[in-house]
Amino acid sequence: MKPNNYSKLIRFLQEDLAVSSSSIAVALKHCEQDPGPLPMVLWQYGLITIEQLEQIYDWLEAA
Repeated sequence: MKPNNYSKLIRFLQEDLAVSSSSIAVALKHCEQDPGPLPMVLWQYGLITIEQLEQIYDWLEAA
């Protein structure tokens, strides 16, 4: 994912899905240690629901 889209994804997570900054920070830290897609990391650690995960992938597809 391009850096510009990455910042747009984070904005989408915060503004549209109301994911907290601390949840995003936790997921980003885990991504540094064990690289993986941010949406999957958020879901694996219980920071978003499966419905939110689907919304994220729909948004990414449209972006």
